[in-house]
Amino acid sequence: MKTHNIYFSLEAQLNKLARHNRQGSYRTKERYYMAMKRFCHFLAEVYRLQKLSNFSGKHLVAYVLWMQEKELSASTIKTDLAAIRFFHDKISNPKYKLPSNAELGVELERRRFGDTDRTWSVAEFNRLLGKALDREDYILAFYLARYAGLRIHECFRIDTAIARQAIRECAITIKGKGGKIRTVPINQQIVSALEKCLRSTPPGSKLLVPDSIPTDKAINQLQQFILLYRADVQDLDSDRPLTFHGLRHTYAAEKYSQLIAEGVSELDAHLTVSRLLGHDRADVTNIYLASVRKSNM
Repeated sequence: MKTHNIYFSLEAQLNKLARHNRQGSYRTKERYYMAMKRFCHFLAEVYRLQKLSNFSGKHLVAYVLWMQEKELSASTIKTDLAAIRFFHDKISNPKYKLPSNAELGVELERRRFGDTDRTWSVAEFNRLLGKALDREDYILAFYLARYAGLRIHECFRIDTAIARQAIRECAITIKGKGGKIRTVPINQQIVSALEKCLRSTPPGSKLLVPDSIPTDKAINQLQQFILLYRADVQDLDSDRPLTFHGLRHTYAAEKYSQLIAEGVSELDAHLTVSRLLGHDRADVTNIYLASVRKSNM
């Protein structure tokens, strides 16, 4: 209820700004307004921010990372950022000056099908685990993305019942985008991490979301953890963008290569990886196989 009240307050502040806006076509005004409403919801859920005049660059960075993990296109993200900046300019005496897109410190490149290698090296992943030694929940999330290809929101959806079933079956059944349900085999590392988290999670609760905070905030905290240590864990000679979603890329590339090595045809390997990722479109799966395609060039 408190979060709802904060959101309604932010929405009222937004509506006041929108009422006095005479710029842009009707379609543009509507698009920008809806984008800003989504941002208000994020600010209320994750930060409990009560005044639009108080949002800053750190909120933009967190929101971009959140949108990227939801697999929104680069063009959508950039349009939403333009909408947020538009309304920020309408605020009287904002507390902070917003950084430019180039100053945000996150990748905003145009989405290209199969051109960008986002995989993590073994050393990078191990260094990330080293930074999370006191966070069994984060280690579980990293394992689920790296060794089962789960999206960040899918990881944070896992409750004690799903975890116990996964341990029994050595496979996790999860609902993904569009309500699609898929079952993915899990290794012993994931099983052990699930068992550890179960010991400290009350029955019926989510493993990665403390009862005291909303899911979106828990997700954002994990994203910020990676952002904080990204420079420390990245290989010195690498310019690959390291994100949580990149662990899913790593899973896809390694699973595809494993299937090819076992004698599976390229078509069947591609279809298997698509099914395990929860995708139907071949061009989307190709994005995850960028590193494999690059190594074969």
